[in-house]
Amino acid sequence: MALYVVQHRHDASSCPAEDPDEAAQLLNWVSRPNAKRHGIEIRAEAVPIGDHALYLILEARDDEQVRQFMQPFARVGTVDIQAASTCARVVASGGCALPIRPAESGVPALDPEEACQRAIDAGLLVHRAHPLNCETSIPALVGGQVMPNAHFYVRNHFQLPDLDPSTWRLSVDGQVERALSLNLHDLQRLPSQSLVVTLECAGNGRAALAPKTDGEQWQLGAVSTAEWTGVPLVEVLDRAGIRPGAVDVIFRGADTGIVDGRDGTVAFERSLGVNDARGSEALLAYAMNGEALPLQHGFPLRLVVPGWYGVASVKWLSQIEVVQSPFAGFFQADRYFYEWPREAGVVIEPVTLQRVRSLITEPEPDRAVELGELAVRGVAWSGAAPIARVELSVDGGAYQEARLVSERKRHSWMWWEVLTHIDRPGRHRLQVRATDLAGRTQPEQPEWNRLGYGSNAIQSVTFQVG
Repeated sequence: MALYVVQHRHDASSCPAEDPDEAAQLLNWVSRPNAKRHGIEIRAEAVPIGDHALYLILEARDDEQVRQFMQPFARVGTVDIQAASTCARVVASGGCALPIRPAESGVPALDPEEACQRAIDAGLLVHRAHPLNCETSIPALVGGQVMPNAHFYVRNHFQLPDLDPSTWRLSVDGQVERALSLNLHDLQRLPSQSLVVTLECAGNGRAALAPKTDGEQWQLGAVSTAEWTGVPLVEVLDRAGIRPGAVDVIFRGADTGIVDGRDGTVAFERSLGVNDARGSEALLAYAMNGEALPLQHGFPLRLVVPGWYGVASVKWLSQIEVVQSPFAGFFQADRYFYEWPREAGVVIEPVTLQRVRSLITEPEPDRAVELGELAVRGVAWSGAAPIARVELSVDGGAYQEARLVSERKRHSWMWWEVLTHIDRPGRHRLQVRATDLAGRTQPEQPEWNRLGYGSNAIQSVTFQVG
């Protein structure tokens, strides 16, 4: 089905609406039930007052079908038919007159317009329509331990694969004693586990860095928590049997595309050292919050690595390869590492565990609140260790310790709250910082690095009282 904008005009001297019988006939003809009988879907209609015109947005097979349907209006005036698009499709294609770029591999992919529209309808903040990248609005974090699937932030580097679960397979090969080929049913028959895990994009908070760095300019909403269900990674690795001398385990997704500095298409792939792969509590997840894994989050299978930045949790997982030398793929060697300028030279470290961070979810920035008692709430998490404490400062004053509301968990955020008192009207500022049980705390200012990762500075929220 294609989208069309239809304009009908007629002379004021022969307005069909002035004839009750003719007006009723045209009204019945352009009704949605009648349009459906003709294979047409009416998306919207409008008549500008006093303009003697009708505008329709229609879905139809082709323009000839629209032309035939609009014949009753053509007999009393003119009909202009224009092929149309949607805002989501235009932005996904990169311009009003450009077609959407086809997928850069032979893997079927979800239409970018559909993927983008789903995100918009869910209330996500779209940073890029193609490939789709969206963050969760901070107010949406309020209300529960886990984030509903539709509101969970989305991070992609390529188009979203639309895989057929009946033909999909996970291969496990390389330096293993027994190569495996597992379908979804095979995995669901293996011992399973559910973990509540917070995933955060390594670039979360990048927009606060100065000078600006390349990459999506995430605010603070590239983070969400879900309950993931699947097979412990170690279960599959043990069944395959890792050979002595193996160094890395590569996780390869079905999403592929073109990247700077590499020839041809590359897959999204990341690795863990053998010891990390075995000791990380990673899951091969096929369910999210009690439902089948959504397509935008890696259906039919994704890796979930608790405590690590989201880049490690490869989506649309299609292959696990055990290798004897350190992996140097694009998303391992060319991206997702810290690069700091130091007096002794450039220092480089890989992006691994999430840095400690806290967010204020209430009150919202720039909102008006009443004078007197104020409840301040939010979430805090860390990949290195559970949260030890959260502290709040009002208008630059001394930090006061928050009450930790939810149960302290190793791999997911926890809720906190502070009851404070605002005794004067005007603008006020809140600052929040978290410290984990490993002794790591948030810095006052974001730590700049060339690729803009791990920015976890203390958050400030301003609001108005009175």
